[in-house]
Amino acid sequence: MNRPSPTALPLLVTPVDLHALLRGATPPVVLDCSFELADTGAGERAHLQAHVPGALYAHLDRDLAGPKTGRTGRHPLPSRDALAATLARWGIGPQRRVVTYDRQGAPYAARAWWLLRWMGVAEVAVLDGGWQAWVAAGLPQESAAVAPVAVATAAWPAPALPTMEAGELLAGLGRVAVIDARAGERFRGEKEPLDPVAGHIPGAINRPYAGNLGPDGSFAPAHELRAAFRALLGDLPASEVVHQCGSGVTACHNLLAMEVAGLPGSKLYPGSWSEWCADPARPVARS
Repeated sequence: MNRPSPTALPLLVTPVDLHALLRGATPPVVLDCSFELADTGAGERAHLQAHVPGALYAHLDRDLAGPKTGRTGRHPLPSRDALAATLARWGIGPQRRVVTYDRQGAPYAARAWWLLRWMGVAEVAVLDGGWQAWVAAGLPQESAAVAPVAVATAAWPAPALPTMEAGELLAGLGRVAVIDARAGERFRGEKEPLDPVAGHIPGAINRPYAGNLGPDGSFAPAHELRAAFRALLGDLPASEVVHQCGSGVTACHNLLAMEVAGLPGSKLYPGSWSEWCADPARPVARS
């Protein structure tokens, strides 16, 4: 019987476990993904004030998204070549362990987790509870800028996680389950602070990503997450589930939560609502 390595990274790591990993012989690369949509420099400023020792900063717009075209959403996926160059600059190859975190409840850490897995990094974890949990545990902090140790650009395999594009999703409406990670008022079309059109993809199910977290900001236990997603999806296989949000970022939080729940294999619609509503020919629902 094949057993997983006892040293394999879990999907979520505690601050104490990360601290131990950083003191080991082969510490992981740690990425601080803190970000604020309303102030795109705030996360980097917070990182320079204090961060997990050795952590590098990953900026959502510069590092974890590609150029905007006006038709591909607010945070398109970076090209694989561009992301490969970024990972090489950070010292990350397919076999390098990586831990991501942020200060906002893990949406940006989850985006980095998904991108790294999509590229084919074998072991990626998210710091459960993020920076706040690290601070609460009384663990060391660092404020000095960290110089990454670059490696040669790796020969990355084909994408390791599935996606669905707008045309395929439009053709599949009614046959796939679409889970929207945005807040309820945005999903219902009552309020839309970021995109030009309010509403949601017809037939989508609203699961705000914050529902994956407990009161302390850590992810809910796996059995609770599994029950919540099964209540939404019934017995539908994860392979028939597509996640979206406003721009393909917080959707990754629901993707991570499903994996924690033991329901791997669902897809990301990277363009999400910001891409969907850019084409007036695509249908919009409100309620």
